[in-house]
Amino acid sequence: MSEFKKIGLEENLLLAVEKMGFETPSEVQSKTVPVLLEKDTDLVALAQTGTGKTAAFGFPMIQKIDINSKKTQGLILSPTRELCLQITNELKQYGQFYKGLNITAIYGGASITDQARSVKKGSQIIVATPGRMKDMINRNLVNISEIKYSVLDEADEMLNMGFYEDITDILSFTPKEKNTWLFSATMPKEVSNIARKFMSSPVEITVGTKNVGSDQVSHEYYLVNSRDRYAALKRLVDANPQIFSVVFCRTKRDTQKVAEKLIEDGYNAGALHGDLSQSQRDLVMKSFRNKSFRNKQIQFLVATDVAARGIDVDNITHVINYQLPDEIETYTHRSGRTGRAGKTGISLVIVSKSELRKIGHIQKKIKKEFIKKDIPSSEEICKIQLFTLANKVNKTEVNNNIDEYIEEINNLFKKTKKADLIKKFFSVEFNRYFDYYQKSKNLNVEGGNQHSYSDFSDSDESSSTRYFINIGQKDGYDWMSLKDFLKDVLELGKDDVFKVDVKESFSFFNTEEVHKEKILAFFTDFKENGRFVNVEISKDIKRNRGKGRSNRGDRRGGNRGFKKSNSRRSDSRNSERSSRRRNRSNESDRGSRKSSFSASDRGSNSKRSGSRESENNSSSRRSKSFNSDSYSRPRRSRRK
Repeated sequence: MSEFKKIGLEENLLLAVEKMGFETPSEVQSKTVPVLLEKDTDLVALAQTGTGKTAAFGFPMIQKIDINSKKTQGLILSPTRELCLQITNELKQYGQFYKGLNITAIYGGASITDQARSVKKGSQIIVATPGRMKDMINRNLVNISEIKYSVLDEADEMLNMGFYEDITDILSFTPKEKNTWLFSATMPKEVSNIARKFMSSPVEITVGTKNVGSDQVSHEYYLVNSRDRYAALKRLVDANPQIFSVVFCRTKRDTQKVAEKLIEDGYNAGALHGDLSQSQRDLVMKSFRNKSFRNKQIQFLVATDVAARGIDVDNITHVINYQLPDEIETYTHRSGRTGRAGKTGISLVIVSKSELRKIGHIQKKIKKEFIKKDIPSSEEICKIQLFTLANKVNKTEVNNNIDEYIEEINNLFKKTKKADLIKKFFSVEFNRYFDYYQKSKNLNVEGGNQHSYSDFSDSDESSSTRYFINIGQKDGYDWMSLKDFLKDVLELGKDDVFKVDVKESFSFFNTEEVHKEKILAFFTDFKENGRFVNVEISKDIKRNRGKGRSNRGDRRGGNRGFKKSNSRRSDSRNSERSSRRRNRSNESDRGSRKSSFSASDRGSNSKRSGSRESENNSSSRRSKSFNSDSYSRPRRSRRK
């Protein structure tokens, strides 16, 4: 408590801290609280999830507001309902010794009338999600024109979820002279932009290093075929009997599906995603937070990234990435769910071979090494489970109420030898796993041995080929449906087509080098609904920069020197395209081709040149994100 007194907290807050059992402030609290108490200033604080950011802005806000005034003086914006409620509950605990302090949570999924009534009674602090807050402002149900302090918590996630316009609109109703405190785990450009727009010379505090993963978390990945993801998840779970985990999926559908499978297989699991009602979400989170290994309620919380923003549980041992996220920053948030409150944690990633490059990108960004590990074999799992049971039996305290049954039990095993009795006892549990796994296959896939950043980025890129194809969004495709189309017509596996990037009238995709000749040959004279579908090798200059220019071959993979002019390359490509068009014209009437193949879809030289330029211009945007190609949705119907 004396440590909290040193950072400037007054008596009422110190009493709350003592009652809540806090002993020493965290690093972000030690750096932030004195600054905010000492002067009125804008502030940007960068710290990993689970480092005590709520108290870092909660303590100063409670201490600085006027409790005797019923006006709203503090506004805290958070991305999700769960996080909104979590912040509200924590602030109420911090302010429990302040008579007259009222804190209201404003979020969707609950009665807007009740929330408006609570604000009208007098709430000095409002904690809100952007959508519901904007709705209440538009209805004149809340007045934030006189607030003194505004907080953007998990700012990177709010912007990633598309709340920029809502935040801008909300802050436009606040006074310019207020102080804005921005808290974030990562610092992408979008967060920097909002800081410049709404803050004046903010103090910047960084705990650790910008956009770098926590030192308390180790990172492991397991290489399997996409179809074996769930089997791999189940083995990892069985190989870690004391696991208490969050399992992250990319979609609500997958989240529900994985949770249901785990429940069917006898695990204590629950789903958390946006399709659940607020009461259902509250029930799941209550069961998860109250979980103990003696009284297991939910041991595995299967969640989407958005829904998981409200998770604040200190004892999570593992984060399991069932599927990798679209944004690298999202992985940082995921892994931050474990390794909290000074404890260590493990972030596990289940990947297919085509996703290895994603591991490399994340590894470079968070500056943490990923260790490749093998999915445990059936023998390893059976052994782990057997000795877990043996240790559990050994540590079990004897309940003397069993004495009255001992004589009858002894008679039952009177003729059984001690060694046989032990075998029988442990076979009850051992047989269950042995019977299930005895005929199971090896799920591990060869490849991906990695000890440095370059193992993924250089060798993996050079082994794949990127293609241009003259169909896109206008033809009814998104990246998933185009991927389905390509793997079906080319008879390739799910993981053989990756990095699909769909534009308005054209697209790009990658395959391994070994498929190049097959793909180019197939699309030489391929028609879809009466029009030619043209595929060519694409040259992304930015992707090849720094790897040597000599690998820029022609369409058939020939090696061209860097010193040859762009015009010669262009002439060669134009010549080949003209040749291909002449070959096609021998088999198809030119007039019918004109009627079925519009100028925009035909992919003229200028259009294709523009497409490559478009791809290059967009590469910087794609550098911070990546597609998760392992998940397949039902194919969108193509135009007839």
